[in-house]
Parts: sequence; structure tokens; C-alpha cells
Amino acid sequence: MPVPSVMRPPESGGRRSAVLILFGEGEHGPDVLLIQRNNGLRRHSGQPAFPGGSFEPGDEGPEDCAVREAVEETGVDPVGIELLGRLPELFIRPSAFRVTPVMAWWREPSEVRAADAGEVAGVVRVPVSELADPANRIRARHPNGSSGPAFRVHGMLVWGFTAAILDRLLVLGGWERPWLDGQEAEPVALPGGGTGEDVRRAAGPGREGRGS
Repeated sequence: MPVPSVMRPPESGGRRSAVLILFGEGEHGPDVLLIQRNNGLRRHSGQPAFPGGSFEPGDEGPEDCAVREAVEETGVDPVGIELLGRLPELFIRPSAFRVTPVMAWWREPSEVRAADAGEVAGVVRVPVSELADPANRIRARHPNGSSGPAFRVHGMLVWGFTAAILDRLLVLGGWERPWLDGQEAEPVALPGGGTGEDVRRAAGPGREGRGS
């Protein structure tokens, strides 16, 4: 998977982390597991995301980190997870995280829930068909002024880092359907009711709000 220049990790620095991209076979065909983060968190407040987090002592690699975090956040049974491989390491500049996405297949699905109430508000399996549906796809204007793909699914707006990966996986997996790529970007609504446009106005010239 080619890595956009804005997401290429620096030669050094940054905090190592991993996310689990867990595909399974659901009631409506192939799906992927996402979490909704709680509002009020220091990083990525209120955002939908893949399960994941920072490396901890004892994690021997991205796979250990990604699965451990997924278990802590969603209660997924790790026995049913078949690891497939890694995507290239990516860099989230606003939070300085070096993120390795770990691909996996949910060979034996188990019950999932918001297991970490302090971090996670909800857990959902989103069908790939819904992500690929042009009616659910928009371009979002991020708080830092940039724009990128986004998805309106299950009452969530999936944007930023997570949406960028999902968008690329739709292409690589041959699932993408034609959509209006040139449409005007919509501002992202931030926790508390504001938008990226509000953040930029409040920050003033040269001090744009930053988001993932």
C-alpha cells in the first residue's frame, strides 16, 4: 500500500502503537470492527476508530499490541482471530503516533461490547457494503483545514486516519464503487458541537486547530 507523504513516519521519534483491522463474515456480508471513542478523551475524543493503542511492556510486536488493545477495548476473544499481516507503518502528526495497522480475519466471531468504559462508548461491526455505498461516502474538511474521505455509517461519521485506511482498503480489495470524489468537503463536527471551521476561527491566523 503506497503511503501518502503526509503519513510517512519520520526517521526517529514518535510513539509506537498499533491498530487491529479485523474483518469478518457478518449477517450482511464481510464487515470490519470499529469502536466509538468516548467524548472528553485527551486524544481522538468522540471519534470512530479501529481498536488499538500504544505499545506496552510485554508487547513483542504490533500484532501483540493490536490484539491486546482489541481485547481490552471490545472484549473480543483472541482465540478466534487469525492474523494476516501488516500494512506499512503510518504517522499521525497531531498526536505523534507511529501506527502499524495489523490485518486480521475473524475466523470465529465472538461477542463484543464496550469493555473499557473509560475509553470506548460503543462497538460496531460495519458491513463493507455500507462503506462502499456512495450514498454513505463524503469528503470531510478536517479541523486542520485539510480534507479527506469520510463515511456516514451506523450513526457515526468516520473520518481522519481511520477513514483514510478504509478508503484505501476499499480500493485494494476491489470493493470501491464510483462516487463523487470532487464534491465539496463538509466540515467535521467536533465533540461539544463545534466544527473544524470553528476551531480555525478561534485559533486565529497561523494557529489552526489540529485533528487526526
